[in-house]
Amino acid sequence: MADDLVNVQIDGTWHQFPKGTRMIEACRQAGVEVPHYCYHPKLSSPGNCRMCLVEMGMPPRPKPGEELARDEDGRLPIQWMPRPVIACANTVSENLGIRTESALTKSCREGVMELLLINHPLDCPICDQAGECRLQEFSVEHGTGGSRFREDKVKKPKNVDIGPRVRLDDERCIMCSRCIRFTAEVADDPVLGFTERGSHTTLAVHPGRRLENNYSLNTVDICPVGALTSTDFRFQMRVWFLKETESICTGCGRGCNTEVSSREGSILRQTPRENNEVNSTWMCDQGRLDFHYVNSEARLTQPLLKGSEGHRAVSWEIAVKTLADKLAGFESSKIAIIASARLTNEDLYLVRRLAQQLGVKELDVIARFGEDDGYLVAADRNPNSRGAVLVLGLDSDPGSRISGIRRDIESGKIAALLAIGEDLTSPEGGFSPALLSQLEFLGQIHHTANATADAAVVVLPGATSFEKSGSMVNVTGRLQRLAPVVPLPGEAREDWLILRDLLQALDGGNGAGSSDEVFTLLAHEVSAFEGRTLASISPLGEVLIETGETVPLLEREKGRIAKGEIVG
Repeated sequence: MADDLVNVQIDGTWHQFPKGTRMIEACRQAGVEVPHYCYHPKLSSPGNCRMCLVEMGMPPRPKPGEELARDEDGRLPIQWMPRPVIACANTVSENLGIRTESALTKSCREGVMELLLINHPLDCPICDQAGECRLQEFSVEHGTGGSRFREDKVKKPKNVDIGPRVRLDDERCIMCSRCIRFTAEVADDPVLGFTERGSHTTLAVHPGRRLENNYSLNTVDICPVGALTSTDFRFQMRVWFLKETESICTGCGRGCNTEVSSREGSILRQTPRENNEVNSTWMCDQGRLDFHYVNSEARLTQPLLKGSEGHRAVSWEIAVKTLADKLAGFESSKIAIIASARLTNEDLYLVRRLAQQLGVKELDVIARFGEDDGYLVAADRNPNSRGAVLVLGLDSDPGSRISGIRRDIESGKIAALLAIGEDLTSPEGGFSPALLSQLEFLGQIHHTANATADAAVVVLPGATSFEKSGSMVNVTGRLQRLAPVVPLPGEAREDWLILRDLLQALDGGNGAGSSDEVFTLLAHEVSAFEGRTLASISPLGEVLIETGETVPLLEREKGRIAKGEIVG
């Protein structure tokens, strides 16, 4: 491998990089930032913004028969070129020199910034991108602090509806073309392009088309200015007021890594976090917008007990004791437990303990499947099916026992049912209210009011995936951490805590004090988790089991990296 390394001088200091490394990446690895707009490591490099211009030098070409003198380290002298080059599209070679802070480089950056700001509106105080705008940052770092432009600015379209989830303020566009390349190269939906010429160039949607694919909001993430904004987040909150929490998406079995932004207990946006083993730097629109239910008016906030006049709020002690007494009053063969593959491994472990305590054999989860979109959305719509199989000891086909449980309820073989994290009347569950009414007892743990809760005798308010800590295993067998983003509403509790108290009410034993302790107990009993702790799981996760499943988008990305089309 040493033969593939070349010596490169960056701002007077020598480094070694693999041959063919792009100059901008070599500088980044050396800890030197080269400002840029159009360059993105996951996209092709058109070299059209010119912000990454640097000074480059190479050994001079010797005259015939002449041998160049080397310095004491054996390196050839560097002859600097009279014109700058773009760092995003040029690669390093042996004895190459790069200057990122020379007078020529600084003058070029100032010129590019002046050109970009000529027609740019001075609307930072009302721009959604303020606080995370690269134009704003680089204008301070590399601009001149003034403008020589005294003519009228070119006016361009503003607040244009180009798709159901994205708005365009074209007067802010600096024509980096990132969004155009993303839709064409990653989303395979080339609906964006430039029209007109010169200062009148505008970003536009192709006639008769709209930016409405399920990955459209990624264009907002990669837009370096405030030209493309999320309709959902637009004008909601200044970014410097937001609290950022690293977590994972639970919209499907992929488990895309996310950064969730919240303020005063409310979630305002969810964006992708880079993980080249899971989701690269992208995520689907459906997953990133799947947080509004957290603040739903239908959230359950108190334990409920059903009487002759309907449900009434009761204390946790009464609700848990009632549920424990009711379940203990049935023979184990008469009880079924339906959990959810949306629960964490820690929740599922205590479900397993509960089933063992009651002697319940009829235990399963609701399966959810759809179409694999060929990018990131997995066919398995549950985020933790792999974990359910491992922790609950289910068959490799989760949900296979559900139809049998339905039949046993109809026949009267099952008289008591506990639903944990599931609305059994959902299309995937397939339990009708009439079927549930045949039960002698129905209990539910859930975060939102639903038809199952209406039929349940005891209803305990649980947590959403944004309100709990724990772990999940995605479809490729990767163990990942889930982090709480906002506090629980009212008297709601995390599911593992509810299950722990229920177990204590049944046998009077001591319970775990945190999800970390529950994971430790899990790791002692389930061999796949052996030797791990919740705190030791990397922020990017770690391989727990091999499933043989790959991520289509990542496979395509690897192919493009191999061809040299992108850095990756």
